[in-house]
Amino acid sequence: MSYVSDLRVVLRGRNFRRLFATRLVSQFSDGIFQLAVGGYAFFSPERQTNAADIAAGLAVLLLPYSVLGPFVGVFIDRWSRRQILVIAPVVRGALLIVAAGLVAAGAPDAVFYVAALGVLAVNRFFLSALSAALPHVVPSDQLMMANAVTPTSGTVMTFVGAGAGIVLRMVAGSGDGGVAVLLVSSGLVFGLSALIARTMERSLLGPAYDPDRPQAREAVRHVLTGLVDGARHIAHRRSAAAALGGIATHRLMFGISTAAVMMLYRYSFTTNVDDALKGIALVLGAVGAGSFAAVVVTPWATKRFRIETWVPVMLVTCGVLEFALCATFQQWAFVAAGLVIGVAGQSVKICADTVVQRDVEDAYLGRAFSVYDMLFNGMTVLGAVLAAALLPRDGRSYLALAVIGVGYVIGAVVYRLMLPTTVRRPPVPAAD
Repeated sequence: MSYVSDLRVVLRGRNFRRLFATRLVSQFSDGIFQLAVGGYAFFSPERQTNAADIAAGLAVLLLPYSVLGPFVGVFIDRWSRRQILVIAPVVRGALLIVAAGLVAAGAPDAVFYVAALGVLAVNRFFLSALSAALPHVVPSDQLMMANAVTPTSGTVMTFVGAGAGIVLRMVAGSGDGGVAVLLVSSGLVFGLSALIARTMERSLLGPAYDPDRPQAREAVRHVLTGLVDGARHIAHRRSAAAALGGIATHRLMFGISTAAVMMLYRYSFTTNVDDALKGIALVLGAVGAGSFAAVVVTPWATKRFRIETWVPVMLVTCGVLEFALCATFQQWAFVAAGLVIGVAGQSVKICADTVVQRDVEDAYLGRAFSVYDMLFNGMTVLGAVLAAALLPRDGRSYLALAVIGVGYVIGAVVYRLMLPTTVRRPPVPAAD
């Protein structure tokens, strides 16, 4: 009930309600857009998808957030955030309409992906402005509550938007014409967030004027050197480096798993693209349920075992069970494996977040999480690229499953070896 009670408290603020509504509407639109991109890239009856196409689609969806992420703050701290929330939806809406026209006209895939990258780049600015604006609309003593409830609510609305996209797809069709309808719908819905943002005063969300703030060009240069400094700082803190190695292992294997599941449902389990989409939605739902369960399981487990023990246990568990379940090539087994991946993967992430926050000096924390973010998404895309070399057309590959299983186990071993000796050794019992 903490989520409900916290949400009830922060919703008392009028300006928070406006910013919150802006987020919910925009992330509902995100769900429709992501469904449209996924439908175009992976589940269109008009094109034959292969593992390379899946890797390209994941790159489009994930890399803009990693590449642009560290640099966005430079401009968020210089431009009116309220204006970003008003103008970005208009720009994104225009790009979505252009993308819809390209799809309807049968433009090459590469042209569509360029338009999609533009949409996601604009969205990165929008989401960062939402996060930076939050402290301006809630009292300081409610900021933790607001930070807890807003991402969860936004994620839920993204899933709701994806569900609405599936309904729209059933009505408009699964071909390129249906994708164009989804893109236009996403653009129109996103435009509503601009109307909500306009109800807030222009100066409400900051940033405050600072005459000593360095110029944008200098700040961008500092970001680049800061990323190098952050990586170097992490490398000298072996617990944090090991934690990032653990999450990198999971995301690499997750990228291979994602491509394999998409190929299996697309060409092996069914020949109907809509049935394939529903099957994958069920697997993703299981991953989401497992991730939610990890929020409960991980604090309980890390009170009984050290993080340095729990992380490799989760990695090995994920590798062994995923191979054992998925080697049956039964649909129910992939749903069960999704639940395991959700629990284990999110548990590793929670532990990694905790270790980085605990062991990295505060002055380097922002840069460390920028490195973390780039690694998190980049390894997922790399996994999909590896899958393109491993997977046959129907996705049935014991070799790929073996790589996933062995990869998780090797990642667990490397994690333990990377830990400082004082952490890896068990505590010495006190003398009587």
